[in-house]
Amino acid sequence: MAKQLDYHTIRQIFDRFREAEAEPKGELNHTNAYTLVVAVALSAQATDAGVNKATEDLFKIADTPQKMLDLGEEGVIEHIKTIGLYRQKAKNVIKTARILVEDYGGEVPNSRAALESLPGVGRKTANVVLNMWWGHPSQAVDTHIFRVGNRTGICPGKDVVAVERAIEDHIPVDYQHHAHHWLILHGRYICVARKPKCGACVIREFCQFEDKTQ
Repeated sequence: MAKQLDYHTIRQIFDRFREAEAEPKGELNHTNAYTLVVAVALSAQATDAGVNKATEDLFKIADTPQKMLDLGEEGVIEHIKTIGLYRQKAKNVIKTARILVEDYGGEVPNSRAALESLPGVGRKTANVVLNMWWGHPSQAVDTHIFRVGNRTGICPGKDVVAVERAIEDHIPVDYQHHAHHWLILHGRYICVARKPKCGACVIREFCQFEDKTQ
């Protein structure tokens, strides 16, 4: 695990990220807060591309909790059976839809605690929804962010909560909103797990990773 970088270096890093892509976006397709919750929950142990393919038709007919309930668990399964753990995920989608209809008037709550109380929605999913839909500076730490944070020294930590806190504590406030998207995309396409593409890295000179590739 690399040492925590200083404020000046981190600001330079995020200046570079912003120059490369000023408005980074999440890659999960959605049309509203509810479909975003479903998409992020389905993305656990699955690729965004795989989830997008599965939800393309699903969201055309079930883009609200009530419509999802009307579709039913077997109907959900038919759409998402190409995704890993699809049976359990279908159960969670229906349970979540029922809770949203019965307890929240069919609306998605915008607090982390309420979101985390939904079946299949953990801290990461809650943070993604809060950030992407409501613009909260919440940080959804996945395996990509965990790897990038610890390799580079941007936000090192022994677990995802520690990395999340390091982001909140050390990344400048004006970069907080897009921070997790920049880090996810960097980990997904450049700072990959097995053979990072250091030669194409815009922050190479600031990175503390010792085993850099060409």
